[in-house]
Amino acid sequence: MSAQAPAAPNSTALDPKIASRLKRTEDGLVPAVVQQHDTLEVLMMGWMDDEALHRTLTTGRCTFWSRSRKEYWVKGATSGHAQWVKSAALDCDGDVILVKVDQVGAACHTGDRTCWDADDLGALVGQPGR
Repeated sequence: MSAQAPAAPNSTALDPKIASRLKRTEDGLVPAVVQQHDTLEVLMMGWMDDEALHRTLTTGRCTFWSRSRKEYWVKGATSGHAQWVKSAALDCDGDVILVKVDQVGAACHTGDRTCWDADDLGALVGQPGR
């Protein structure tokens, strides 16, 4: 089991009405799917804890918890490939966050537009009624 994401010092807590709806992993995290607001292109997935979600909702910039570095990171803070928040929602079970953004530059750390640009698995295309 990995270390739980810590609360940031001197931070304002996530709205309790939102926090009570979240279903977190045992590490206190919730997956966040990031989507381009106008084209609906799925860009990436990152992890958020309560503080990362609070920062995302109150700053207008996507903030994630890095499981490998054990720290918060704002998408685009070093690369310039920012994600400007347009909306955020929880799914019906409260276990996935959907953040719609205006993506500036690449969303993936590899430099690709999305984290799925480079790896098509060749799935059989289904057809209705079959």
